[in-house]
Amino acid sequence: MVHGFLKLGRGVEVFAAALAGLDIPAPHLMAWTTVLIEVIAGTAIFIGAFVPLMSIPMIIVLLVAIIKVHWQFGFSSIKFLAVTADGLQFGKPGVECDLLYLAAIAGLYFVGPDPWSIDHWRQRFK
Repeated sequence: MVHGFLKLGRGVEVFAAALAGLDIPAPHLMAWTTVLIEVIAGTAIFIGAFVPLMSIPMIIVLLVAIIKVHWQFGFSSIKFLAVTADGLQFGKPGVECDLLYLAAIAGLYFVGPDPWSIDHWRQRFK
C-alpha cells in the first residue's frame, strides 16, 4: 500500500517516466496498473481479504521489479558507500527486500486465513 501511495504522492507520471526508461511497454498504463495493484491488493492483503487472489498481481509486480530494476544491483538491499558532510550515502538496493516481500506473500498464501481476517469470516459464513 505504502509504495502505491508514494507513487501517487510523487505523481504517477514520474513513475511512468521511470518505467519508460526501463523499456517497459505502455509505461503510463503499466504505471497506473502497478499503483492500483499496490494500493488495492496491498489493502486487501492488509485486512486479509481475498489473499490468494490478490497475491497473484502482487507477485507479478515484484518479479518485474526484481528483473527490470533490482537484479543489476545484486542481493543486498543496504549498500553503505560513505559518510559525507551531507550524511550517510547508500547505493542502489538489490533484490533482498523484494525476495522478503515474496516470502511474506507466500507465507500468507500458504498459512491460510487468520481468525481476524475477512477471508476467515467469509469461509465461516459459507
